[in-house]
Amino acid sequence: TSNLIGMAKLQAAAQDQVAETTRADILLATSSAYFTVLSAQSVLKVVGETVKARQTVVDQVTALVEIAKRKSTLDLSFANVNLSGAKLLLVQAQNELKAAEARLAAAMGLPGESTFVLADEPMPPAIPDRVQSLIDAAIQNRPELKDLRLQQSAAERLTKAEHALFFPSVGVLGTAGFAPAAEAQIPGRYGAIGLNISVPIFNGGLFRARQTEAELKAKAAGENVNDLQNRVIRDVRIAFANANTAFERMALTQELVKQAQLAMDLAQNRYELGLSDIVELSQAQLNLTSAQIANTTAMYDYQAQRINVDYQTGALH
Repeated sequence: TSNLIGMAKLQAAAQDQVAETTRADILLATSSAYFTVLSAQSVLKVVGETVKARQTVVDQVTALVEIAKRKSTLDLSFANVNLSGAKLLLVQAQNELKAAEARLAAAMGLPGESTFVLADEPMPPAIPDRVQSLIDAAIQNRPELKDLRLQQSAAERLTKAEHALFFPSVGVLGTAGFAPAAEAQIPGRYGAIGLNISVPIFNGGLFRARQTEAELKAKAAGENVNDLQNRVIRDVRIAFANANTAFERMALTQELVKQAQLAMDLAQNRYELGLSDIVELSQAQLNLTSAQIANTTAMYDYQAQRINVDYQTGALH
């Protein structure tokens, strides 16, 4: 009985870890959706600025074509094509923002469509240089592993309970009373006590089979712990690599924006001086827009990857 009670307590504790796992899943989904919305808002802002810049180019080229007669209508056509492409990007960015807000609303459990005004989160601290410390933390803190370990302990307690069935059971029975209208030959008061010993021998091997079943279940529970531990180690390594890549990407995209802006300024000056055609300017505009979008998304991608690292190591509470 004590083993069965201990097993029940362990199973109850395992259910607490299931609740912690669900909580961590909700936090991960909400955090990821949060940074996705921030990224979509930033991309929309970049694309909006791109539309304004290309509209300015169209106005300039239109003036040069119609008033100064310094540019051909082909340049105006190229400028209009670039403006149309920017407007298309704007429509796509608006759609991505609505989709991201819908995912955030679903993660937060908010019914209907919602519009959010979100604040930027501070950048997380640098990730550790070595992944082993993260793996050790994950093995110790992941609620899924705690759940399976408790289930394994519960299965082991059940094995002990099944093994205890082989022991003899001892029962004590006592009775006492009195007979108010007793005969002289029969005492008016009486009492008796008996001892009953039951030895489980001839039960067709039932207890042996039950113990074997419990032992196999305990062994399977142990293998489940090992399997999940291996998958946790894999997930931590992947999350660590993704976070490192996202961190390095931030510096690279910042340099990319710097160089693309320089190329854009040079292309703009060359075009205004008549040293290049509209194609060179259009390519410079496209490169700058791509670099700005990549730089905008890189920061939020790193924050999302850091949240995933916290989730994989069991630090997301």
